[in-house]
Amino acid sequence: MHADQLNVSLTTVRALIDEQFPEWRALKITQVAAKGTVNAIFRIGAGLAARFALQRQDPAAAREGLRTEAAAARELLGRTRFRTPEPVAMGQPGHGYPLPWSVQTWLPGHVATGDGEPEAFAEDLAEFIHDVRSIPTGGRTFRGKGRGGDLRTHDAWLETCFQHSENILDVPRLRRMWTQMRELPRGSAPDVMNHGDLIPANVLVSEGRLAGIIDVGGLGPADAALDLVSAWHLFEPGPRAALRRALKSDDLEWERGRAWAFHQAMGLVWYYAESNPPMSQLGRRTLARIVTAGSEG
Repeated sequence: MHADQLNVSLTTVRALIDEQFPEWRALKITQVAAKGTVNAIFRIGAGLAARFALQRQDPAAAREGLRTEAAAARELLGRTRFRTPEPVAMGQPGHGYPLPWSVQTWLPGHVATGDGEPEAFAEDLAEFIHDVRSIPTGGRTFRGKGRGGDLRTHDAWLETCFQHSENILDVPRLRRMWTQMRELPRGSAPDVMNHGDLIPANVLVSEGRLAGIIDVGGLGPADAALDLVSAWHLFEPGPRAALRRALKSDDLEWERGRAWAFHQAMGLVWYYAESNPPMSQLGRRTLARIVTAGSEG
């Protein structure tokens, strides 16, 4: 999926675990067939999961990133009735793998499909978003370069996406949409805590209800609309409206959430067109929902 992607084999993972965590030597290790783009995931026994970054980076920076992720996971743990991963350990480079890696608790459930989850599930997700927003920021504000700040700072990235999408999407129409979206103001609403990446791959389902949320390392303060990307990645109009009602989102917040979903989806379509078709298809489906909603109102 990436030009600098690392190969993480079951043999390597077995060797790393046996050497660094001998208490788990008797546990079976299985690779998880996931649609994610950041980490390779391996189950350790029934209750643990090891995560290995797929892209090369400076080991010291990777280690600091894992510490930040673990701190975020601990901050979220127990703040909602829905299960989230608990940090367990950090592994070190070795056996040909050049980066530190992490171990956390395994959560049961099935990854959401994004094909249109039911209304009760939408209400569950609204509860999770509300719970996350209720976590005190402690005076922190958005300081990142990704989604969650000022929409207008993302023009260069959207231009890259438009150029790469000329032959696969209706770029003139999408450019016109972004021209309007980028002007949506933040207003006086303060930053609140967000999960930051509520795509289907990070949402777990059991019997039609929300079972848990994973990949929580991006937890942090941002535009309150950021986690509303889930409305467009996961839901058709009926359940999407249920999520909005439960969160009491006003028109401006709702439209900003639609804009953040647009921003994310535009990158997914072209970047993963060949290397991860399901992720590319997610982007297409999300854009179709956004375009349809725009034409309706």
